[in-house]
Amino acid sequence: MIYFAPMTTKKIGILGGGQLGRMLLQAAANYPVDTFVMENDLACPAAHLCHHFTKGDITNFNDVYNFGKGLDAITIEIENVNEDALEILQQEGVKIYPTPAALKIIKNKMLQKQFYKDHQIPTSDFIITQSVAELNQHTAYLPAVHKLAMGGYDGRGVQVIKTASDLDKGFDAPSVLEKLVPIKKEISVIIAVNDKGVHAMYPAVDMVFDQRLNLLEYQLSPADLPEKLLWKIEAIATKLVKHLNSAGIFAVELFIDKEDNVLVNETAPRVHNSGHHTIEGNYSSQFDMLWRVMLGYPLGCAEAILPAAIVNLLGAEGHTGEACYEGLSEILKLDNVFVHIYGKKQTKPGRKMGHVTILSKEKQELIHQANRIKNTVKVVAVVESAVNIG
Repeated sequence: MIYFAPMTTKKIGILGGGQLGRMLLQAAANYPVDTFVMENDLACPAAHLCHHFTKGDITNFNDVYNFGKGLDAITIEIENVNEDALEILQQEGVKIYPTPAALKIIKNKMLQKQFYKDHQIPTSDFIITQSVAELNQHTAYLPAVHKLAMGGYDGRGVQVIKTASDLDKGFDAPSVLEKLVPIKKEISVIIAVNDKGVHAMYPAVDMVFDQRLNLLEYQLSPADLPEKLLWKIEAIATKLVKHLNSAGIFAVELFIDKEDNVLVNETAPRVHNSGHHTIEGNYSSQFDMLWRVMLGYPLGCAEAILPAAIVNLLGAEGHTGEACYEGLSEILKLDNVFVHIYGKKQTKPGRKMGHVTILSKEKQELIHQANRIKNTVKVVAVVESAVNIG
């Protein structure tokens, strides 16, 4: 007679309760895992989907340490967490995805850029500035992009400085001044790495940004690139993740310039907006893959089932208040269209409120439907409590 050992239910925590935590928890329902979330908002998108919710500050040492005691593993859905507490928890035997050492590099854009330089990972030229006064000494370096070293997120903490007249837009704090690159395409590739160093890479995707908000507007997967460029992207991303020496899931954002040089822009040490299409479009989604990593299961298949596009649903200009989704019913009539609403009660201009994934074998169909959805669905504020989801 053959006896099988019972499958152990692990206790895994997520720092942050936004939409990434929400989608991670939706994927967790397939596995034997006891889920814990810490966030300071009791009504956050992930709060009602976890087994255990703790109200706390993810940047506070004591809150993070006390939350993590007794857990088997912890992951993050935003970089702005207290890595000092995570270091202590790691020393006490809690597995952290990504490691605190990798997180410390990535969350600080100055350290991140220096990491690329130290490991011969191609990236745009840069200068470190500590203040606006120091920034003003580098007019010869313009045009450039000024990025806050710490705290920037979703387009915040980034300023394009084209001429000396734009210098007042810069940050009076430690920052990175990056030489502006003439960009032909913006690409993202997501890699999962398990505790043994084995990795699975998702097909690269084309990202199209809203230049005004500096937020992803829509994307296409897979990226339409020559095979040699795809090989170069894969080699650079693999090298980058190898040197981070951490298990977890990583999104590597890259530029392709006018001469077809590939440059790393930034890295995210977590599930990422550019991988949301994998929920319907790939055999193992980025969220499923991270659970496999944390639970010690074999990595899933990262290959695409069908080409996909994503449209972000952003809060409309001039609308702040209780969220209402105009045009949703019309979009839900479409074939191979999948709507994800994040459950945020309040909308404001540019806030990520959801996304829509489209699947199709035809690239032009993906682009057509993406533009149709972008022009049909509007996230507005409820006026005089009149709710309209049509």
